[in-house]
Amino acid sequence: MSRAQAESVIKNIIREIAQECANKGQAVSETLVAFMVKAVVLDPDNEFNVDRTLTKDDVQKLIMLCVDRLLDSQSPSLDTVKMQVYFDMNYTSRADFLEEHRRVLDQRLHPVVREITDSRARTRDELEGLYRRIVSCVLLRSGLGSPTDIAVVREATAALQSVFPQTELGTFMSLTKRDKERQLNELTLIATGIRLFNRECGKGGEGIDDLPAILSEAVPATTHNVQTEIQNTTKLAFTYTALVEDVVTNKKSLEGLSLNLMKEALINTRQHEAFLSILLNDVIGCAQQVEALESQFAARMEALKTQCSPKLLFLQHKFM
Repeated sequence: MSRAQAESVIKNIIREIAQECANKGQAVSETLVAFMVKAVVLDPDNEFNVDRTLTKDDVQKLIMLCVDRLLDSQSPSLDTVKMQVYFDMNYTSRADFLEEHRRVLDQRLHPVVREITDSRARTRDELEGLYRRIVSCVLLRSGLGSPTDIAVVREATAALQSVFPQTELGTFMSLTKRDKERQLNELTLIATGIRLFNRECGKGGEGIDDLPAILSEAVPATTHNVQTEIQNTTKLAFTYTALVEDVVTNKKSLEGLSLNLMKEALINTRQHEAFLSILLNDVIGCAQQVEALESQFAARMEALKTQCSPKLLFLQHKFM
C-alpha cells in the first residue's frame, strides 16, 4: 500500500469513528480521534502490528476500541489524550507566538497600508487625508494608543511631523509601492521611539501603558500560580503512586477501583505535571527576557538623554 493510500485509509477510519461517536450523542473532533487512534494502535495490549497493513478485522477492532474510549466520560486515559490534543493544538513557543502575532498584525494592516500606497492624492484636502491615514497606520502598527483618541493622535502627529512633515508627501508618493511600505515601517519605528522617549522624560506618552509595571506584577503572580499548581499536582501524583505500589506490593484491593484505573489516573497527573513544568519554564524565560529588554531600554534612553540637547529632545512638541 502506498503512502497516499495509507493516509486515505486512516482518514476514512477517523471519519468513521467520529461519525459513530456522533451517532451515540458525543461530538468529537477529528484531531482528538486521530490522537486516540495513534494511542490505541501503539498500545501493546491491543496487539496491533504496526509493520503490516491493517486487515478488515483490525480496522473494525480499532474503530470499536476508539469509540469505546472516546465515549468513556469517566476515563482518565481519555482526559489525558484530550489534554495532549489541547496542548499540541494551542500551545506554542514564544518565537512562534511572536511570528504569528506579526503575521496577523500585517494582515489586519494590509488594507490600511494599501490605501496609503495606492493613494493618488492631489488636492490639499486629499493630501491632508493621506497624512492622517499615515498617522493612523503608525499608531496601529506600534500598538501604543488608540487612533480614535484625540490626544494620542495629536501626539503621534507631532512626533511624525518632526521627521516627516506633510510637505514630504510629494516625495513619498513618487516612491515605488515597496519603498512606500518600507518607509512606513521606518516612520513607525522613529515616531514610536520619539513618543517613548518623551514619555520617559515626562513630556508625553499619551495612551502608552506602563508595560514594565504591569509585567512586574503579572509575571511573579503567574509564576507563583503555576508553581502552586505544580506542587498540588505532584502531591496528587505521589498519592496515586503510593496507592498503586500498595496494591501491587501488598495485593490489596481498592474497594471498587481497578488497578488499571489508578494507573491511568497516575499517568494523567504526571502528564498534567509535565505540561505545567513547560509553562513554568516559559514563564521564567519570559521574565528573563523582560528584564533584559528593560535594561536595554533604560540604557538607550540614558544614551539619548546624554546625546540630545533639551531643545532637540522635544522639538516635535512645537507642532502640538
